[in-house]
Amino acid sequence: MDTILTYDPEPRPPQLKLPAGACDAHVHVFGPATRFPYAANRPYTPVDAPKEKLFALHRLLGIERCVIVQSTMHGLDNRVVEDAIAAGGGRYLGVALVPVDVPDEELARLAAAGFRGVRFNFSAHLPATAHPAQLPDFSRRLAAHRLHLQVHFDSVLVHTLAAPLAQCAVSVVIDHMGRVDAALGPHHRDFAALHALLQHPHCHVKVSGCDRVASPPPYADGVALARLLLQDFPTRCVWGTDWPHPNHTHVPDDAQLVDLLQEIAPDPAARQRLLVDNPQALYRFPA
Repeated sequence: MDTILTYDPEPRPPQLKLPAGACDAHVHVFGPATRFPYAANRPYTPVDAPKEKLFALHRLLGIERCVIVQSTMHGLDNRVVEDAIAAGGGRYLGVALVPVDVPDEELARLAAAGFRGVRFNFSAHLPATAHPAQLPDFSRRLAAHRLHLQVHFDSVLVHTLAAPLAQCAVSVVIDHMGRVDAALGPHHRDFAALHALLQHPHCHVKVSGCDRVASPPPYADGVALARLLLQDFPTRCVWGTDWPHPNHTHVPDDAQLVDLLQEIAPDPAARQRLLVDNPQALYRFPA
C-alpha cells in the first residue's frame, strides 16, 4: 500500500496574529508507524504526521492549545494520542475512539490521561462503532467521567441523529459543521436541521472544515456558514485546522485556514470567544 502525504511539509506562517491561548480544537496525529502501528482496516496508509510535526506547526501558526482527535488510521488504539497529550505539557488534550461497550474502567483511565470526550463516526467512508439509538444511554456513562460526546457524520444523517443527540446527558460536539454542502446555502434542509439541533444548549459545533464543505479556495461558501453559526451560537462554537487533513480532496494551506478566521470571526472579541473562551469552557484546559 503506497503512503499518501496529506499535509504541507513546509507550511508558511499566517498573516493573522491569534490571541494568547488560542486553541486548535481538531487535529490528528499519525504514527510514527514504527512505534504506533496503523490499523489493519485503515482506508490508506498516510505519511507519518507525528506529534513533533504538530507541535512545530502550532508554534508557526501561533496556536498554544489543542485537542487531538483519535483517527481511524490508528483505530481504537488511542496510545498515539495519549502519548502526544503526555508530551504537551497540559496544553494538549484528547478525544478517543472507543466501542460503545467500552468498560467504565477504560473511560476512567482515558479521562485521567487527559481525554475530554469520545468520538463516534457515522460516515460512509469510516467504520461505525455505535448505533444512533445507543447514544443517549451511552452518554449517561460518559457523564460519570466528565467526558463529552463528539460525532462526525455525513450531512444527510443529521435528520436521523438529531433526536438521539438532543436526548444526550452530556455536551455534544458536532464535527465540521455537520459536513453540509455549503454551496446549497443556509436554507438547505441539512443545514436547517443542524441549526435546529444547536438550539439545544448542550450541543456545540466545530466551525472547522470550510475546506471540506466548500470548494475551491478560498472556500467562501464554507466561511459564510461558519460565520453564521458563530453569530447565532457565539458561546458554543470552536474551531480547528483538521491537520493533517485525512480523507481529503486536496492538501489545504494551514496558514490560509488561520487567516480565514478574520472572515469567520471578524472582530477580536469574537475571535477571543471562538479560540480561547469557548474551548476553555468545553475542554477544561488546566491552568
